[in-house]
Amino acid sequence: MKKILALLLAMAMVFALAACGGNSAPAATQAPAAEAPAEAPADSGDAPAEAPAAGEASGTFKIGGIGPMTGDAAQYGIAAMGGAQIAVDEINALGGPVQFEFQAEDDQAVADNAVNAYNTLKDWEMQIMVGAVTTGSCVAVASEAYNDRIFSLTPSASSTDVTAGKDNMFQMCFTDPNQGKAGAEYISTNFPEAKVAVIYRNDDAYSVGIRDAFYAEMSDSIVYEGTFTADTQTDFSVQVKAAQDAGADVVYLPIYYQPATVILTQAKSIGYAPTFVGVDGMDGILDQEGFDASLAEGVLVMSPFSASSTDDLTVSFVSKFQEAHGQLPNQFAADGYDCVYAIYNAIQAAGVTADMSNEEICDALIAVFTSDDFSYSGLTGEGMTWSTAGEVTKLPMAFVITDGVYVKP
Repeated sequence: MKKILALLLAMAMVFALAACGGNSAPAATQAPAAEAPAEAPADSGDAPAEAPAAGEASGTFKIGGIGPMTGDAAQYGIAAMGGAQIAVDEINALGGPVQFEFQAEDDQAVADNAVNAYNTLKDWEMQIMVGAVTTGSCVAVASEAYNDRIFSLTPSASSTDVTAGKDNMFQMCFTDPNQGKAGAEYISTNFPEAKVAVIYRNDDAYSVGIRDAFYAEMSDSIVYEGTFTADTQTDFSVQVKAAQDAGADVVYLPIYYQPATVILTQAKSIGYAPTFVGVDGMDGILDQEGFDASLAEGVLVMSPFSASSTDDLTVSFVSKFQEAHGQLPNQFAADGYDCVYAIYNAIQAAGVTADMSNEEICDALIAVFTSDDFSYSGLTGEGMTWSTAGEVTKLPMAFVITDGVYVKP
């Protein structure tokens, strides 16, 4: 956490350059995606544990994944687990001493289902977990994984509740508070005189967490706030009209893409055309079935990854994901991919073997992830490090949806 404030201040001046670089090839080697991303020394943050002396890592490790593969949030789970599978296949194809078995379970973004999925994976003798994908599910399984001492890295569950009090739980995505602060910094810098409206979901920890941090920074500029719940996210006519009547020329949406499509549609129907600024949960809006993607033209989205980037790593990953799934990968797919490679690098650094107990593996990976000598560069950031609180040191970049793709403003 000690780097976050400095990074946020720097981003206020040159946000578009986004020092984390979400589209960079692995550091040092600039290797194609089929090779393991290289490691580089970095400061991981708060009082790290001392990493054990590494032996030679070997064996076939069982990695379990949990995410929604069906239901309203299926796009997130399919993407994250699909990205993880590509990384597993690449690593296994290397033929090295470290190999992976990967099994993903569907939780439909329901907490009780996530616990059932976790128990299924536990019966399968899972040793490491990638997941869960959504915050509610991840909070539900994090306590189970903590009690069982299973090392866990979530691709996209961003609430601080996920990692609180659990030394074995780490995040590949930036946290909700950091994303809210980043959004406020971006709007303050690029729209300094803007009147801002906020529409958020008040029964969702993800949306509330981002909104609270954003509001703390932007309260003097906010002219309207509208809320909704899971049961009322099919009609935003009242909120959209109220934002228009308040004169808001920027509308901040710390929400997922499904309700955002309704907001954009209803804004268009009344001739309301502010600048919409969304968060990483809106990644996937262009692929929403039945949505007119032209309505998203000009929308700003905060995301650590763009499928339109031209570096070798991204091009290779996009090609493989398209071949497997018939569509462009979103940031959730990239996060899933990065989770597996970060774990792979940590296994090698720790020198653990697959015949160790999951408790031994867990303790060794915690020590590596929080050490001063471990960092990871991949699809969603360069030089990523982790604090003892499980938080990753990276920030979102801003992309503008232009002609159906993400471009830097």
